[in-house]
Amino acid sequence: MSREPDGAPAYAVTVATKPRVLVAEDDLELAGMLTELLESEGYEVTVASDGQKALHLGLTQPFDVVLLDRGLPVLDGLDVLRSIRQQGITSPVLVLSALGNPAHRVEGLDSGAEDYMAKPFDIDELFARLRVLRRRGTVTAPSIRFAGGILDTGNRTVILDTDERTVLSERESALLEQLGRRPTQVFSRAMLLDTVFADADDPGVVDTYVHHLRKKLGWSLIETVRGLGYRMGGLG
Repeated sequence: MSREPDGAPAYAVTVATKPRVLVAEDDLELAGMLTELLESEGYEVTVASDGQKALHLGLTQPFDVVLLDRGLPVLDGLDVLRSIRQQGITSPVLVLSALGNPAHRVEGLDSGAEDYMAKPFDIDELFARLRVLRRRGTVTAPSIRFAGGILDTGNRTVILDTDERTVLSERESALLEQLGRRPTQVFSRAMLLDTVFADADDPGVVDTYVHHLRKKLGWSLIETVRGLGYRMGGLG
C-alpha cells in the first residue's frame, strides 16, 4: 500500500468532482425535466419543492450552483436567498421566475443572486449561464480563510498567521476546503464521504484525514462534535 509523505497509509480514494446543483422548484414537471437534463450534463441534482426545504438544504449541504424559483411555497425564493447569504453561504445562485420585468430582476440581484432568468427560458442559454457561474465561482473563491490561517486551494498550500507554509495532499486540501467553506456547519462522516471521498466505503478514512490535518496544522483546527461529526475549530 502506498503512503502519504508523513508515513500514513494512502487510501485508494479520489476527490469527488461531479458538480452539485440544488434545484428549488415547486413545479414537479419542470423540476423533473431539469433534473433529467442536468444529470445528462454531468450534474448531481438535489430537488427542493418548497422554500423551507430549500433553505435547509442550502444551509446544510454544499452546492456548486443553485437554481432558485422565486415563487416557492412556504418560504419565498428571495427570502431563502437572503437567509443563506446572511449565513455566509456563497454558492452561486441563478433565480428562475415568471416575474421578469427589470424591477423584478433588480430585486433578485440585490437580494444576492448572481443571475436572473425569466420563465419560460431557453435550456441551452440556462446551461451556458450555469457554466459561467461555475467558472466565476472558481475564479473568485480560490482561498478559504479559517481560524489561524488561509488555504490557497489553487496550490493546496496553507499559510498560517505565523507565516508558516504547509503543502497539503489533494485529499487533505479537499477536506479542509469543505469544512472551511461552512465553518459553523457540522459535517457527518457520511456527508464527508459523499462530498469529498468519492470511492471510499469505510467512514474511517474521514477520521484518518482529520488526523492528518490536525497533525500538520494543529489539534484545535477541527472540532469533534460528539455523535454528529466534525466542524472547523476556533469558533468559540
